[in-house]
Amino acid sequence: MHRFKLSLRFPKSISSSYRAIHDKTQFDNAGPVTSVLKSRAVVRFRGPDTVKFLQGLLTNDVRRFGEAVGEKTSTLATPNLPTASEAPMYAALLTPQGRFLYDFFLYAPPRPDTKLDKTGSGPGPDPDEALELFADVDASVVDELLSTLKKYRLRSKVDIENMAEELYCWQRFGGNLSEKSSSVEEPEAASVGWGAGVDPAGMSASHGGPLGWQWFKDPRLYCLGFRGIFPSNTTPPLVEADKETDEQNYLLWRIENGVAEGSTEIPKGEAIPLEYNLVGLNAISFDKGCYVGQELVARTHHRGVIRKRLLPLRFVKDSGEEAEQEVAPGSEVIDSVSEKKVGTITTQLGCRGLGVLRLDEAFKGSNTLTIQGQKDIKVEAIRPHWWPAEWLQEPQHQSAAV
Repeated sequence: MHRFKLSLRFPKSISSSYRAIHDKTQFDNAGPVTSVLKSRAVVRFRGPDTVKFLQGLLTNDVRRFGEAVGEKTSTLATPNLPTASEAPMYAALLTPQGRFLYDFFLYAPPRPDTKLDKTGSGPGPDPDEALELFADVDASVVDELLSTLKKYRLRSKVDIENMAEELYCWQRFGGNLSEKSSSVEEPEAASVGWGAGVDPAGMSASHGGPLGWQWFKDPRLYCLGFRGIFPSNTTPPLVEADKETDEQNYLLWRIENGVAEGSTEIPKGEAIPLEYNLVGLNAISFDKGCYVGQELVARTHHRGVIRKRLLPLRFVKDSGEEAEQEVAPGSEVIDSVSEKKVGTITTQLGCRGLGVLRLDEAFKGSNTLTIQGQKDIKVEAIRPHWWPAEWLQEPQHQSAAV
């Protein structure tokens, strides 16, 4: 069983012990918890060329954000009924050589033509108003990212603005969330609309303010919970005071599920997107056409075999004790018998981590994986429950062919 202290409003450092990725954690017992993600910053794109600009850069198909409102996406909101919301999108910006640079969570605020005006009698602002999209991005590289985007902008009519002071990114995760709800919204947050007669208490329970910010399913995996951006001067809806927890616990949750985030955990300029499972995380469209770095990604997907992938890892000593804070990112994982390199540690927290390992070596069951120069530390690789079965079959088929 997982054993770690749930650090809430006044977080303590994490000292954790894990047995298997499917075991229950205290998060499951405590219900959903919430973290403000200081590691992320919000950027706004605004202008008539917003969709066209991002479509030529990012790995996912951004065109749906520019589609006209139709029956499947929205009807005019009425008091005490929800507006239909466009689901967020996960995407990446790559180098021309197809290596990872930055990741983006894209959000579309409610369209003016899906809201009522203040009287509740007709549509709100002009539906032809310039399109806005927001993205939460890695805060540690936000200035560099903005500079890169502006270099690509050329004559495109799109303004790019850092909104880090005005908007924060938040995550709800843990147990008792409706993982397989058909709604893209957090189920508790999809019950009140934009009509003039909306009850204020109901409004505060479902949306984050007059802009209509709300919780959405994480676009990568249902098990990651719900994500949203909210005004920095307010607490998001559904955040209980005793369930707000340090961001390190969200990192722990992602490590458990084998999901990296940001340009540090997914090494900037080096990482191959498919090895970091970006296809399984819904970050890549293979039908959208050209984008920066598209050729290598498409070729690898359609012709290649992915022999290495990002995996959750557990570090233990020969004595069976957990190796807390003893493995550094960048450490090499080797097979202690053959002395061959199996992979590299990319992220570490307590006795857990993420690493890109050769699948044929990671899961052969010989219990011989160790850290280069630290042979008293064993490395246990864990298969995330959301992985497609074929990801493990590919290396086996390749070996048989050889």
